[in-house]
Amino acid sequence: MTAHPPQSARLGHGLTVADAMDPCEYQIADDSTVDQANDIFHSAHVEYLLVRDHNGRCEGLVTRTGLHPFLTRSWYTERTAISTTAHQRGPFTWPTMGLALATIAMRIKRLTVWPVVDEDGYLLGVLTADRATDLLAVTPM
Repeated sequence: MTAHPPQSARLGHGLTVADAMDPCEYQIADDSTVDQANDIFHSAHVEYLLVRDHNGRCEGLVTRTGLHPFLTRSWYTERTAISTTAHQRGPFTWPTMGLALATIAMRIKRLTVWPVVDEDGYLLGVLTADRATDLLAVTPM
């Protein structure tokens, strides 16, 4: 007879999003322009920026690819605010959420990066699909 670990151990339930989240160094205000975001993308060599509202709360995430349609006309990028673009918006994840559940949710939503916020909506970091999957893979079963 083969002993199997409990279902919770097989799913890595002991790990939370806080165990896998990374800091996010690059943020942009929602009233900043597409042109300003594009400048940050080019100078910082990043693929995404976290968008924060006028109170400093996380409003979403914008990608370089997501801004591409706005960059075809230079006069348009100077006037278009990030808040008016189509970008990833909440709900976001919390640091106490189980990592296995967060990984499943990211797969269903087809997210590669998911902002992690506190109970008041302030950004704590980001969860990347690669990091979460890697951490779950090395968790003892």
